[in-house]
Amino acid sequence: MSCYSWALGYIVLQVAVAGIGAAQEGPKPEELPDGPIAKQESLVGPKQETAPQKRENAFHSTIEILARRSVFFPDLATSRKPLHPRQKLELFADQSIAPSRIVGSLAGSGIGQAANSLPRYGQGWDGYAKRFSSSMASGASTHFFGTFVIPSLLHDDPRYFVKLHADLGHRIGYAVSRLVVTRKDDGAETANWPGILAPLLAESLANSYLPTNERTAGKTFRRYGLRLGLTATGNLAKECWPRIFRSLRIAKSAPSGGTSRPLRPG
Repeated sequence: MSCYSWALGYIVLQVAVAGIGAAQEGPKPEELPDGPIAKQESLVGPKQETAPQKRENAFHSTIEILARRSVFFPDLATSRKPLHPRQKLELFADQSIAPSRIVGSLAGSGIGQAANSLPRYGQGWDGYAKRFSSSMASGASTHFFGTFVIPSLLHDDPRYFVKLHADLGHRIGYAVSRLVVTRKDDGAETANWPGILAPLLAESLANSYLPTNERTAGKTFRRYGLRLGLTATGNLAKECWPRIFRSLRIAKSAPSGGTSRPLRPG
């Protein structure tokens, strides 16, 4: 299965979760990517490249893409330099209003309304607004706990570090493992308590504004499980995101910006 298939699957899953649950559901520091841009190849040199040269060029191209702040996935990391609590707060704000969050909530709310999920919200624009608002609120609270509060307290790094130089099978395993493993600010690996606890806290908080019949323990844990699945799929989409930008040549229209020290594979 290609990166494009997984990215498409992520978008579909995000829309489905938002539609079913209606409550599922982004720092601007220099080291985060901003409008990915592909590396311009030199016109000097042999016309044909060897396989190692092609891999090296692809690697550096990916690094330069990641060296700009990603609008769609603001939490993609390009530097191992730790974030200060203020930067984690800024990252939470960026994630909460990222295009992926808004588009997913808009589409999911429409599907939820068509399927009449959360029937107590009703129909019409009023019902749609309630579904969209609850979806955005749930996503924002997840990022608040998982990107700012818990990582600041535990000194964890809330960003996603793309695994470079790996085949799809290894990337799938790595993406899923990030559900339970994360990095600390000093670079060491640790249990991903922000990723485990934040969705549960967000879904528990959602019970304060969801319809009464959605506030049961069973439905809360059901939404929590769906959110974990969505997070794992989203991690794989992040793995593929730089390649998608490079292949679609979207980066050529992006504004230029500074670069930072590249990440090494892993």
